[in-house]
Amino acid sequence: MEKRNVSSIEEFLFVGLSEDPQMQILLFVLFLLIYVVTVIGNIFLITVCVRDPRLHTPMYFFLGNLSFIDICYSSVIVPNLLNQLIVSRRITFSRCAAQMYTYLLVGCTESMLLAVMAYDRYIAISLPLRYTVIISKSVCKIFLGCSWLGGSVWALLTVVFALQLPLCGNNVIDHFFCEATTFIKISCADTSMAQMMFFIVAVFALLTPTLIILISYIRIVITIMKMSSSEGRHKAFSTCVSHLIVVTMVYGSAMFLYMKPVPKNSDNQDKIASLFYTVMPAMLNPMIYSLRNKDVKKALKKLIKGNIHK
Repeated sequence: MEKRNVSSIEEFLFVGLSEDPQMQILLFVLFLLIYVVTVIGNIFLITVCVRDPRLHTPMYFFLGNLSFIDICYSSVIVPNLLNQLIVSRRITFSRCAAQMYTYLLVGCTESMLLAVMAYDRYIAISLPLRYTVIISKSVCKIFLGCSWLGGSVWALLTVVFALQLPLCGNNVIDHFFCEATTFIKISCADTSMAQMMFFIVAVFALLTPTLIILISYIRIVITIMKMSSSEGRHKAFSTCVSHLIVVTMVYGSAMFLYMKPVPKNSDNQDKIASLFYTVMPAMLNPMIYSLRNKDVKKALKKLIKGNIHK
């Protein structure tokens, strides 16, 4: 059979999450609810961070941008998933390529931003007297810009390698969105180079930020253990727990997908892992940060009552 690369295919067909019509309706309702909660929750968190002057600090600057990324992340995946469940499982080549690039862009950017947030917490707790000098407004903007730039570069490299794989006319994707590793599973040629490229991207976009986070929190724990006040230790730990929950959920599932050999046969484990690093964190982040953050809860209450003063 003649080998044809992905660009010769005009559209793809998703296998999706379920073939059962009744289950598809239930999944549609579930993911519609998740999407609505995600968008509303993150918009509220962004609004709180912008409207309350007390939250105009680097920590909440990064948190507000994380919420914006989560809205983008969910919007790239969920609307198309809802369309699959009730309308059509087909997607054009151009839309598939755009979805792949955009989700990788926001995913890699979020990964690096989470590392920046860990570094921010390290400076705030370990070097509080130098915090405003080290983490200035200009530095915050540089960190944010570098996160987006890095995300765009790693996303572009991954998409270029994925879309060059020969598929021999196979356009059936056993997934619910255009995920890069699925092209390895349906390719009819040697995918070792693509897998190597995906691994390299994962090292820079996932493993390196993870090491930064790990080192930051080791330094944080050392600083906290030296504190004489138990109240001070509790307060320091409480500011880090929310971030650690998010990091564990995002990095754990993403590494499961991108830092292991990709088998030719598809399985539901990859779909479940994809849900845990794309859809679920975007919904849970506002809840995690709000419920465990007294400043955010106070600002949110004032926002609801309309009492936030500029």
